[in-house]
Amino acid sequence: MAAFQKFHSFVEAVAESKHDLGSDTLKVILSNTSPNATDNIKSDIQEIAAGNGYTTGGNTAAVVSSAQTSGVYKLVLADPSTWTASGGAMGTFRYAVLSNASARNIELIGFCVYVAEVTLADGDSFTVDFDPSAGVLTIT
Repeated sequence: MAAFQKFHSFVEAVAESKHDLGSDTLKVILSNTSPNATDNIKSDIQEIAAGNGYTTGGNTAAVVSSAQTSGVYKLVLADPSTWTASGGAMGTFRYAVLSNASARNIELIGFCVYVAEVTLADGDSFTVDFDPSAGVLTIT
């Protein structure tokens, strides 16, 4: 998986109790426009168009574990459901953005940048692959 980068606002949002990463609904949104580290909420992201296998708001990434050990918190997520282009090509994307759909303004957490744009022709599939050992993110 591409390296995960957190949004700057995520640090403040954690400190201000906007996230309960152990139980909130986390979603992966696909975009072909580079996110800015200073983006805060979902409306700051230009999501790919819905249709042909992509649903507005993205796919849910279930929490596998959310715990701290020796003062280091680690969030491990299951891979979100696979996107499969159906009825035509799905919108081209290069960024997978993790958001908190339970937060009031759909707060942004972080994003991955893929080496190249991904285009799914009708019948092609794609899954964001979260690291089950290292987790998506750690907080020290």
